[in-house]
Amino acid sequence: MSLLPQRVRPAPVTAAVAIAFADSSIVVLALPELYGRFDTTIQGVSWVVTSYNAAVAVTALALVLFVHRLNAAAVLGAGLGIFLAASIACAAAQSLEFLIGARAVQGVGAALLLAGSLPLLGPGRWTAAGTFGLAVGPALGGVLTQAFDWRAIFVAQAPVAGLALVAVVRAHPHVEAEEGWKPSLARTVPANACLGLLFGALVGALFLAVLLVISVWDYSPIGGAVVVSALPAAAVAARSLERRLPRLTAVCGGAALLALGLVGLALLPSARVGLAVWALLLCGAGLGLAVPVLSNLTLDRGAGLARSGTLTVGARHLGLVVALAVIAPLLASKVPAAGDKALLRGTAVLLDAPIGLDKKVPVALDLRGAFARAQAGETPNLAQPFNAHGARHDSALAHVRDQLLGAIEATITRASRSAFFVCAGFAALALLLAALFRRRLA
Repeated sequence: MSLLPQRVRPAPVTAAVAIAFADSSIVVLALPELYGRFDTTIQGVSWVVTSYNAAVAVTALALVLFVHRLNAAAVLGAGLGIFLAASIACAAAQSLEFLIGARAVQGVGAALLLAGSLPLLGPGRWTAAGTFGLAVGPALGGVLTQAFDWRAIFVAQAPVAGLALVAVVRAHPHVEAEEGWKPSLARTVPANACLGLLFGALVGALFLAVLLVISVWDYSPIGGAVVVSALPAAAVAARSLERRLPRLTAVCGGAALLALGLVGLALLPSARVGLAVWALLLCGAGLGLAVPVLSNLTLDRGAGLARSGTLTVGARHLGLVVALAVIAPLLASKVPAAGDKALLRGTAVLLDAPIGLDKKVPVALDLRGAFARAQAGETPNLAQPFNAHGARHDSALAHVRDQLLGAIEATITRASRSAFFVCAGFAALALLLAALFRRRLA
């Protein structure tokens, strides 16, 4: 495999690769806003994430059959063009159905650009961009959503894809077709399976944890971005340790840390942001230790680079899709019951509160309206009924407000426990698989 003397400028293409990986989770902090904007359900809004990852997985796995016969630059250029057009379409979406469809087209473009960029960037730069993009996706989406709105996420992606496309067109690179790829199945299959399971586990850290912080604990998107930024910070910090460890130790240690972090998120007793940050730090460290090693094991640095890279892209996103398919209905079955239980607990707190009926009754009526708006798809501000009746100046009423909010947050926080445990199970399976095939991964 060889490039013509004129090479593609790596920076714009590297940024596009990072964005394509980030798109697996970049809209997560915007999901509460989308939930209210399009008046949908948890399962409905989850398809904004699932459709993208499913399209990447299906397209990448199909490309494995013939990508080796194509010019990598042409594949990259086609992917960037589709990704650019789909990003603009996502930003202009006026319905959930259109947005989901545009996200699927964006996933097709992402699979093409990820497959075509690997031979041009090389495994090291490509893997680093992918790890960083996946980890930083939710935080980046949160900042854009808070500063503007959810459409800004897709508006910001368009120029990144456009600059990369210009760089490819101007360079006119060419990569010769691959010949005779004979993958080492003994190494490739276990490594790709472990990657898929770890990406499935990451749904807990990149999807569930974000929804918990924003929708349940009522943090702003930027506040949520600050909380989840613990994950990419730990992932970057762990890279220096990963380079010093034996490969098997890094993979098993990373899977164990990810599982431990997800168990920590499952066992959160209430809205304890400090404990959540510690759990996300463990998840990020696990990501930084295991994913780069497994990525390198799945890539054939010889004649089969494009095909092996395309296969691992499919395996990663297939893991995300499977986990989302399991988690979304699980949440949908748990959250309504938890909401009813939270309402009962909140009502009990209000009835037992040592405040007069002149304040209890109007606050209770306003709270009933807030819960009605929640059932209609809006994110309610349960503190507002208390503040409107003097909680800012009445310490007794403020104490009742904090008690009620704490009771409701704790109840709904515990409702996500089973989903976090499922994600931890994905990481535990990756650890078990790595242990079973330790000789092939060492």
